[in-house]
Amino acid sequence: MCMADLSVSIRIFMATIYFAGGCFWGTEHFMKQINGVTDTQVGYANSIVENPSYEEVKTGRTHAVETVKVEYDPTKIDLAFLIKLYFMTIDPTIKDRQGGDTGTQYRTGIYYVDEAQRKVAEAVIAEVQKEYAEPIVTEVMPIGNFYAAEGYHQDYLDKNPAGYCHVDPRLFALAREMSGKK
Repeated sequence: MCMADLSVSIRIFMATIYFAGGCFWGTEHFMKQINGVTDTQVGYANSIVENPSYEEVKTGRTHAVETVKVEYDPTKIDLAFLIKLYFMTIDPTIKDRQGGDTGTQYRTGIYYVDEAQRKVAEAVIAEVQKEYAEPIVTEVMPIGNFYAAEGYHQDYLDKNPAGYCHVDPRLFALAREMSGKK
């Protein structure tokens, strides 16, 4: 078997889902701490404008949401568990705001690639809803499109460890611990 064939074989076992949790810097950094997450990329999802820039997205006119594309190995992490970890980083009862960030681009969402993911997301939300008095407003919908954000946004907190983040830094260590990542 040549290396190209091996690469294709390995990719078959990976799955992709998209999470919006306010500013994508913290959501991406959190996801990278989880055992079974193999790759992340920040970008803009479900935009009505093709390939929007950050400057366009922040106006709210693109309908895009700051989102993290998460590739994961389903043999190492269960999707329901991954979604439960995601819910630790957000307040799912607040629309269009997380932390100090306000606007439609900071809404929360789970954007799935198939019906199986939708069913898992909805089941987790029904379970998590029991913990809240207010209704959960996190979107659950198919991914319509995803455009990678500018390079300076990628791996932002790796490059800028003291950079802004609405996610409580203690959750990064907790994500590693709960998922068994060394």
